[in-house]
Amino acid sequence: MTTEAPSLTHSRDLIHVLVAKELKVRYRSTFLGYAWSLLHPLAFATVFFILFRVVMRIEMENYALFLIAGLFPWQWFQNSLTSASQLFLNNRTLIKKVRFPRSFLVVAGVTNDLIHFAISIPVILGFMLHFRVYPTWTWMWAVPILIVMQLALTYGLALVFATGNLFFRDLERLVLILTMLWFYLTPVLYPVSMIPERWRWAVYVNPAAPVILSWKSVFLQGVLPMDLLGAGVCWALVGAVAGQWLYSKLEWRFAEVV
Repeated sequence: MTTEAPSLTHSRDLIHVLVAKELKVRYRSTFLGYAWSLLHPLAFATVFFILFRVVMRIEMENYALFLIAGLFPWQWFQNSLTSASQLFLNNRTLIKKVRFPRSFLVVAGVTNDLIHFAISIPVILGFMLHFRVYPTWTWMWAVPILIVMQLALTYGLALVFATGNLFFRDLERLVLILTMLWFYLTPVLYPVSMIPERWRWAVYVNPAAPVILSWKSVFLQGVLPMDLLGAGVCWALVGAVAGQWLYSKLEWRFAEVV
């Protein structure tokens, strides 16, 4: 039996409660709290900078900023996907005892990571100012569009993984491998110009690439390319529809398999 659709006000309040719960659980008994969300990508950026810029001596202007501009949005994407597989399992008591749209748990999880990304934007801005790269008026409309685009894509894929893991428990481990491989196949550490021309079409068939490259373009050049925006919107719609479709087909069995 599926759950009844709550009112808009009730849905908003419920998501707010679930997001607050996720934040409290994540930072329970931690000393540094939110700082861990910044230290993780900054630590990886430092390692990659030493590896590619110092050791391998890749010649690229403002490479540290290039890394930061890609790693922070990627962290939102990766964290949401890797944690999604356990969302329904970790809330099994809530699912069995309370009637509400189970998808709200995924909305709360993805929104939680969105909040961390949004708060990290001033850190990116700080790096930009250090390298004398300044925001443009494009940010006023491009940043909200990219947030909505990545939110839709991430929510859809996270819903697929959260739902699928209830019926195929090995999916949790497969997601970890998938996101690791996906990271290196997405131009986060390297520019698109380093990809052989005959393979550059793959950027548009990689669901994560358009949105990550769009963030980089907005942060570094202050522009949002329309080809990347178009591809990103298409993938966001595909991801959101696929996730909602799978969830709607299997939600009625959640209480018996969770």
